[in-house]
Amino acid sequence: MSSIYGSWPDSQVVRRMQWRLTIIHLSLAVLVSATLFPAAHAQPQVPLTLAEAEDIALLNEPGQAAMLAHAAALLEQSVAAGQLPDPKLKLGLANYPINGGNFTTEGMTQGKIGVRQAFPRGKSLSLSTARLRARALGHSEGAAARARDVLVATRVSWLEAYYWQRARQILIEARPLFNDLLTITRSMYSVGRKTQYDVLRAELELSRLEDRLIVADRSRATAQAALSQWLGNEAYRPAALKLPAWDKLPLLEILQQNLDSHPSLQAAAAAVVAQQAAVGLAREARKPGWALDLGYGYRDGYLPNGEPRSDFVSLSVTVDLPIFKKNRQDRKLAAALSERRAAISGKDRLAAQLKSKLDSEYARWTEQTRRLQLYEAEILRLTENQAEAAMLAYKSDAGDFADVMRGYIDNLNTRLDYIRLQVERAQGYAVLANLGGLPR
Repeated sequence: MSSIYGSWPDSQVVRRMQWRLTIIHLSLAVLVSATLFPAAHAQPQVPLTLAEAEDIALLNEPGQAAMLAHAAALLEQSVAAGQLPDPKLKLGLANYPINGGNFTTEGMTQGKIGVRQAFPRGKSLSLSTARLRARALGHSEGAAARARDVLVATRVSWLEAYYWQRARQILIEARPLFNDLLTITRSMYSVGRKTQYDVLRAELELSRLEDRLIVADRSRATAQAALSQWLGNEAYRPAALKLPAWDKLPLLEILQQNLDSHPSLQAAAAAVVAQQAAVGLAREARKPGWALDLGYGYRDGYLPNGEPRSDFVSLSVTVDLPIFKKNRQDRKLAAALSERRAAISGKDRLAAQLKSKLDSEYARWTEQTRRLQLYEAEILRLTENQAEAAMLAYKSDAGDFADVMRGYIDNLNTRLDYIRLQVERAQGYAVLANLGGLPR
């Protein structure tokens, strides 16, 4: 068939053209997808090691940076606090006649200029400097303590994410075993060797395994969310499949000695020093402050004998009179003494808390180490052998299905308990490293 524009293409040609257009569209779609979604989405994420997580968490950590900035500000203030007050300039006109006359009429009429310099009480300047420097040291030590706390939180969260990742992997590895058990049970039930109860029990345990997988996914997401506080989006990378080699600890006595230099205790000690300086300032407030005034008086005009009037120079001292001390200086001193006692008590309380935590965590770490040795020497092997023996007895009609399920579940739980024990001991090491000042 033809038209004024030429002949119409036949159906085969049309289909060929449509197919080519489809190929072009698909190619364009692939090209656009490759442009919009970078290759990183197609590649597996690089596992996140614990050491890398620590580095990311400690880099530019805002809480620590804020404390260091506050410490720097206090150091600057300490320099300013040790300086004398700025002198004051005084300008004035004295003894000017108001009933008549001018600047030269009266002999005592003067144009005055003077300088006043105040001197604070006693050692107030040096004590103010010492107080601010102690506070700056407290914030600096607080920043170091903050770094240790962030390190512990990062380690604990990473280890928790590691556990749930490993738990999920173990549960997935156990799924074929439970599937095989269900298949065997159904096969034996089909030939009349087992009851329907065994099949239902196998199906139930397989469903429970799926439920545990859901819990593992949720718990891993929760742990990664906690880790994201320190790492941001890097927290959602898979954890590296290797735990740190934290198998040995120094003696408890050595850790207790290192505890004395813990930044939190050093910050508390700095607070005591600052309050001691505050007590000194309160005591100095009972002493008089004083000020020195130096003035120059200019006079114009002449004396009766024709000589020009002499200018005046004046010097005076102003002294505070702290007479009414009962409800001002004495009250401030009593308050400063109370604050010092509170700081000392707070330091002692913190030292007792840290020592108690150190002792308990060390005992827990030691107990977990012994349990891990028992798991590795006996429990893991025995639970695996028990599951295999129960299955062999079941296949030969010499055992009960309940024993088989108990053996499989015990073996699965034992493997999970073993990983959990490893993780908890590592988390305990992280706490002990914080308290005992162990290096990374």
